[in-house]
Amino acid sequence: MLIKRDFYINGRWVAPIAGRDCEVINPSTEEPVAVISLGSEADCDAAVAAAKAAFPAWAATPPALRRAAVVRILEQYEARKEELARAMSLEMGSPLKHAREQQAPCLPWHAGNFLTAFDTLHWDRPLGDHAPNDRILLEPIGVVGLITPWNWPMNQIALKAIPAILAGCTCVLKPSEESPLNAMIFAEFCHDAGLPPGVFNLVNGDGAGVGSRLSSHPDVEMISFTGSTRAGRAISKAAAETLKRVTLELGGKGANVIFADADERAVERGVRHMMDNTGQSCNAPSRMLVERGIYDKAVEIAAKVAGEIKTGNALEEGSHIGPVVNRRQWDQIQGYIRKGLDEGARLAAGGPGLPEGVNRGYFVKPTVFADVVPGMTIEREEIFGPVLCMIPFEDEADAIRIANDSPYGLTHYVQSQDGARRNRMARALKAGMVQMNGKSRAAGSPFGGVKSSGRAREGGVWGLEEFLEVKAVSAWDPAQD
Repeated sequence: MLIKRDFYINGRWVAPIAGRDCEVINPSTEEPVAVISLGSEADCDAAVAAAKAAFPAWAATPPALRRAAVVRILEQYEARKEELARAMSLEMGSPLKHAREQQAPCLPWHAGNFLTAFDTLHWDRPLGDHAPNDRILLEPIGVVGLITPWNWPMNQIALKAIPAILAGCTCVLKPSEESPLNAMIFAEFCHDAGLPPGVFNLVNGDGAGVGSRLSSHPDVEMISFTGSTRAGRAISKAAAETLKRVTLELGGKGANVIFADADERAVERGVRHMMDNTGQSCNAPSRMLVERGIYDKAVEIAAKVAGEIKTGNALEEGSHIGPVVNRRQWDQIQGYIRKGLDEGARLAAGGPGLPEGVNRGYFVKPTVFADVVPGMTIEREEIFGPVLCMIPFEDEADAIRIANDSPYGLTHYVQSQDGARRNRMARALKAGMVQMNGKSRAAGSPFGGVKSSGRAREGGVWGLEEFLEVKAVSAWDPAQD
């Protein structure tokens, strides 16, 4: 078993001031694989103090040197990417193939996009031709608290820590206690890349302890949080007293609108996207809205595809989905499946209980519900597991009404060969992102939502700007530039 009780503070691995042991459980086996410490307010305060002390020098570091530091972090990743992938398979159940091809590569993908955006920033520029002696300056906001989830752990660390470091901020990361091992490897990347002490700090802990302290700490200027909508509300309230900036990337209940003229792979693509990462993605297309004329055929295809998806131990090679992250999550998903049955949805694939032949591990059958009626619990609430809801619609207006009738607004999807219709749908859907015909958003595109999905915009130039303040200056002397 791994013993990982120390925190990374001020450039060193240090013992907790008042830590509590916490076991990290392998969700494939239900066995403990590591012991970490859950930090206290005192541990959090030590990390914030280190970040505060390091901030003036790091903020004054030339941008080119900050950029070079991130390049060195990427060199560390290249040397240890298999270790990083295996850590996520072990701690949160991402199968090795998935961890290698999707989870771990989030770091170089986002960092590369941030570096491209970074090179376009104008840190010091005139306001405009009409005001040659007015200046706009971009400055780092200060010490930032980064609170990241377990489902795409390195993805969210990359979307927060990399732009913070590039912007000239110093940071304290609290990763999820469910998936801390990858974050501790990232801390080693930062250390071995030569980041100055205090620029990046890591304190493990839970939301009630370290998370709450970070959110309310007077020396933290900003909180960047990814997680549940419930926790996002609590963080916003805690942060309000100190008037810090809060960026939230929260839950979702994505609608995947499939018109009768969609390509022949649209339904299969939607099912496989839904089941990816065992359904544990905030942007999962969990509501499949299908035009009435092709609905019965779509249900047949969806059931067949779901039935072909295998589950298996995350540390085994092959193409399969892994377990959900823990017992609490498994129990919650089972409750939603039972609720779907109780409320009259038709089970087309999967269902309650463990997959056939499985007697340990937090595995969920890939499940498809047909004839889901808007307003049912499984249609309204984020299940965060491999459970797809299928809903028929009559026409474009009906599809828009059903899709938008949700407290969430993260990602919606559209499948149609009619370009004018796609454009109308993209404008009408209430979401921070709309993906159409299976095409992913391009490099540098922002990630974030509206409504109860939060208002963050992570990635590319928007993700850098979240960590920057804009200062407007008059009577600037351009002759002294």
